[in-house]
Amino acid sequence: MKKLLVLCFISIFGCFDLSAQEIIPLWEDGKIPNYKQSNEKEEIPERTILFIQNVQTPTLQVFLPSKKNANGMGILICPGGGYGGVAYDWEGTDYAKWLNSQGIAAFVLKYRMPQAASVITSYKAPIQDAQRAMRYIRFYASKFNVDKNKVGVIGSSAGGHLASTLGTHFKTHYYDSKDDIDMESTRPDFMMLIYPVISMKKGITHNGSRNSLLGKNPSEELVLQFSNELRVSENTPVTFIIHSGNDKTVPVENSIRFYQSLVKNKVKATMHIFPEGGHGYSLGKSKKSTPDWTELAENWLNTLNK
Repeated sequence: MKKLLVLCFISIFGCFDLSAQEIIPLWEDGKIPNYKQSNEKEEIPERTILFIQNVQTPTLQVFLPSKKNANGMGILICPGGGYGGVAYDWEGTDYAKWLNSQGIAAFVLKYRMPQAASVITSYKAPIQDAQRAMRYIRFYASKFNVDKNKVGVIGSSAGGHLASTLGTHFKTHYYDSKDDIDMESTRPDFMMLIYPVISMKKGITHNGSRNSLLGKNPSEELVLQFSNELRVSENTPVTFIIHSGNDKTVPVENSIRFYQSLVKNKVKATMHIFPEGGHGYSLGKSKKSTPDWTELAENWLNTLNK
């Protein structure tokens, strides 16, 4: 009888699309750009969060709401980690589950670290993976129940720098096209930046992120290239920003300067600065002092999807 029930369960659920949480390699074997062979392996140190270091195989993990709840929006998620690793659940899969509850398809990016032994040019690797991910989502938009004109990005901390790079460097192609997927646009339709690193300028930036991305002695040209407050134009996507005034890791000046550049270029921008919260609070649920910003974000997202 038990076997019969199990078989019935499989036959019933086999009729449904169970592609949610599918993990997809971004690049075909042998086609990862800016890559060289090394003995390095991915590592997950013992922490209270799932933190992945030395990423070797960039992937997208797909989280889909039910078709009845899907509203056509999709969001690429760039977890933080100081460009030294990926806070995969804390600022990745937890965000995806929240977004699914709003009817939004979510895609968690596991991207390469700039200083990995398998990376040739440090600063290119994360943005190469992010650009490919955005194109992949758009190319397979119908499969994911997503409108390819409603695909945004969310990033936290160093992931916020990567997200803002995606939204301000879309005219720069950081790798050569490899297939039809690469014909899609890399420009996100909107950005959500959560306590983001924005600038690479000393005194403003997060030094750990800067050193990992650009090296310890980068040229002034490279510093300016990845100080994303300087890359804003009238074509930069509409943006939602969250930061805390007492953030001692990533100064709030990062968000303020980016917001000012958006306003100067007449890009619609919403920013919420909280007096407390510090840095690295994910969805803002873990402590009373951290800002519970998700309701503000939900209201903002609803204004985009009309």
